[in-house]
Amino acid sequence: MTTGTSGQTHLSSVQIDVLRQELQEQLARRRGHLAGLQEAASEGTGADETWQELSVSIVTADRAVGELTQALDRLAEGGYGRCAECEAAIPFERLKIRPLARYCIACQRRHEAA
Repeated sequence: MTTGTSGQTHLSSVQIDVLRQELQEQLARRRGHLAGLQEAASEGTGADETWQELSVSIVTADRAVGELTQALDRLAEGGYGRCAECEAAIPFERLKIRPLARYCIACQRRHEAA
């Protein structure tokens, strides 16, 4: 994804710091949760339904860790906060509520309608 004007972002340095901190905190929580799930899985006790639920939880937590890592990478590269489809600026208010938002509201609506 390109970021428009040579990696520059529409977000202020204070806004970037706020979002970076939120993403890092979420990543730490998700990694801790994933480690706990993996430990529970390695103990291998429980019914088949419990094992299936645990497996789904591990996959979900692993996906969340990946998404958070990608968001932090985009932030470091200057592409965070730009729509992955149209490259429009995603408002800080939206990113504060949904730090993993990859689309502007218009493109998100198109994806949800499809």
